[in-house]
Amino acid sequence: MQLVIVESPAKAKTIEKYLGKDYRVLASYGHVRDLPPKDGSVDPEHGFEMSWETYADKSKQLKAITDEAKKADRLILATDPDREGEAISWHVQEVLAKKKALPKEVERVTFNAITKKAVTDAMQAPRGLDTDLIDAYRARRALDYLVGFTLSPVLWRKLPGAKSAGRVQSVALRLVVEREREIESFIAQEYWSVAADMEQDGTGFEARLVRFEGDKIDRLTIGDEATAMRAKAAVEEGRFTVASVETKPGTRNPPPPFTTSTLQQEAARKLGFSASHTMRIAQALYEDGAITYMRTDGVQMDGGAIAEARKAIQTRYDGGYVPEKPRQYQTKAKNAQEAHEAIRPTDFSKDRAGSGDHGRLYDLIFKRALASQMASARLERTTIEMEDGTGRTALRATGQVVLFPGFLALYEEGRDDEGDEDSRRLPMLREGDSPAKKGVRAEQHFTQPPPRFSEASLVKRLEELGIGRPSTYASIIQVLKDRAYVRTEKNRFFAEETGRLLTAFLERFFEKYVSYDFTAGLEEELDDVSGGRAAWQAVLEAFWRDFKPRTSEVMEFKPSEVTAELDQFLEPFLFPPKADGSDPRACPNCGDGRLALRGGKFGAFVACSNYPECKYTRAFAQPGVASEDTGPEGLGKDPETGLEVERKTGRFGPYIQLGEGKEAKRASIPKDLPGELDLEWALKLLSLPRTIGNHPETGEPIEAAIGRYGPYLKHDGKYARLSSTEEVFETGMNAAVVKLAEAAEKGPRARGAAREPLKVFGAHPRTGEEVKLMEGRYGAYVTDGTTNATLPKTIDKDALTLEEAAQLIDDKAAKGPAKKKTAKKAAPKKKAPAKKKPAAKKKAAAEE
Repeated sequence: MQLVIVESPAKAKTIEKYLGKDYRVLASYGHVRDLPPKDGSVDPEHGFEMSWETYADKSKQLKAITDEAKKADRLILATDPDREGEAISWHVQEVLAKKKALPKEVERVTFNAITKKAVTDAMQAPRGLDTDLIDAYRARRALDYLVGFTLSPVLWRKLPGAKSAGRVQSVALRLVVEREREIESFIAQEYWSVAADMEQDGTGFEARLVRFEGDKIDRLTIGDEATAMRAKAAVEEGRFTVASVETKPGTRNPPPPFTTSTLQQEAARKLGFSASHTMRIAQALYEDGAITYMRTDGVQMDGGAIAEARKAIQTRYDGGYVPEKPRQYQTKAKNAQEAHEAIRPTDFSKDRAGSGDHGRLYDLIFKRALASQMASARLERTTIEMEDGTGRTALRATGQVVLFPGFLALYEEGRDDEGDEDSRRLPMLREGDSPAKKGVRAEQHFTQPPPRFSEASLVKRLEELGIGRPSTYASIIQVLKDRAYVRTEKNRFFAEETGRLLTAFLERFFEKYVSYDFTAGLEEELDDVSGGRAAWQAVLEAFWRDFKPRTSEVMEFKPSEVTAELDQFLEPFLFPPKADGSDPRACPNCGDGRLALRGGKFGAFVACSNYPECKYTRAFAQPGVASEDTGPEGLGKDPETGLEVERKTGRFGPYIQLGEGKEAKRASIPKDLPGELDLEWALKLLSLPRTIGNHPETGEPIEAAIGRYGPYLKHDGKYARLSSTEEVFETGMNAAVVKLAEAAEKGPRARGAAREPLKVFGAHPRTGEEVKLMEGRYGAYVTDGTTNATLPKTIDKDALTLEEAAQLIDDKAAKGPAKKKTAKKAAPKKKAPAKKKPAAKKKAAAEE
């Protein structure tokens, strides 16, 4: 018997079907072990020796692999064809060797697609494990561990509120923060454009002013309204004739097939997918045998696939859409690694695969790959120049005509930020023609700051800089979101306060390690390890030699010294110059105090130097945002108690407080509060929970309140959601009874549906149900809507994969709920305490 190891059960099932009865195919469910999250897992003093720990939730699967390995004559390690796949195979081999269950014959095979031909061909060409790739994996894993476990404690002690830092994560965050700074420091410049609406033979077109009073007009030339009005008048008064018509042929070549990063970018632009969602869907398509391996830097396609694509093009269109020679592409990505095929369909005769998001992503991959082998588009670009009688004022019209669409008939690449494109159709014009002038427009514009990063443009920028690897971008971006260092609005990244503060800290105290050149250079060194051109311990030693002393040095700083340094570093952001020239650090409350950055238990804030006499504080927030807090805002007195009701701002936002000290009553201020917060509303919020009355059937009270997840009704331990804060105070008995009944009919699954998942993994590989990661009362858990499985402490929820989540759900479902109930009602366990009665009597007698 021959034992084959792959990562996923879906992959295992398909491959076992291809290979036949002599083969047993088992899944490892991804990595089977990792460095335990504690100090000492990597030992720099002894050649960076690593202590690996088997995942607790993989014990069942490892036992199955071990049992089968003991019976096998040959072990075939068939994990993914990249560095991580090589590492998984190495880990499995190491575990089996320790258990003395390793077959005598051990071989490694790789295939780029899960098709019968690809798999059977790979089985005929086995090799040994690639030690260079394994060393590169160990170097990266050790490096990320050392950065995280050395730098994070520094952050916890010196920068309250910071959660973690990472070798690539922190550099990606810096990109977002620096773009935020560029936007804030940007000064808009006024400019005007003048354009005429023209018409010839019934066809309208636009002509822009390009020369005025004999001078060439560029985009920013006209900077005020007076000049714009003079230019407009000149165009209105002039009679324009065509001075020249220039027509140039042009071509557009198709883009290459997708790599990991270009797939993430295009899926974000055209489908609105996050990078992590794209990779989950692509993984499923790969495991279904629909596409080739989706973690790749390569842009080339297999010769057989190219021939198949050319045949499909001829079938779909005609011979004119097939270029004379097959197109060959070469990667332009910096530090391209592990040259695999580009992402393409495994069968070009199949233009559909899957449904929903799976079908949409497959369609994108199919069209891009097929278009990459199609003929170029032929275009005709026309530029028409018109002058008035003096020759001192000129207009220009440009247009583009597609003479032959070529690949554009199937696919056109998206763009991150669309600009004006001269693609309008122009009428037939000849020199001397005088088209009719229908109107003239002078429009005011202002220069715009650089756009905030989208997922697509951030991935593109990281790749251009040579930072990180495409296979890691999805997880890097997800960590930035999960740590609340960034937020997304309308698919754009905004730097949060914690992200800005962390970036400032790293730039001030660890500038070298968040520099783009250093990080890219380190990537090159790690790639040298992959290629066998460098020793992994030597790369780690060179990094650790400088990094460790620097962290020790920063650890010696007092928190107040760190805050003072950051106060100076962030001065342009925290205290930008005022329009009236007054001191931006002057306290607006007391007048003679000076504002400065301070560190607190829950993070940084701005405070007056005259504290405690002056209690002025301001949140660490972006300039222009209303964030000043001059202390508690008095709303009035509670007529019942006579105590002051105040509006305050705390760690989790604004709240209301009645009274002082431990006895004070507090209530958060809901975001959907109708109208302005006044004493009446404050007292209403402080009065919660509100008792609506006793349920007509049970006699138990029904309460309305506002909780962590919003407004709700509560009755006899059961809950129902309310849609708004107003409903908390307006819902009557009849409506409450109906809502509770509806919630009971729908069950707990529906009542919790409003809670947003932390992550959506995709379809369960065995049941097809959607698997989600949720935050529960007792921590994170995964669910398929029917079974909930709590995450073991050994599993990092940010690194959890679909296969791991599915296995946790399967394990939980296999245990079954009935066993738990039986165990609770077991009679012997209930009677156990009775046997201790004599001892209890002896103890009582002794005490007497």
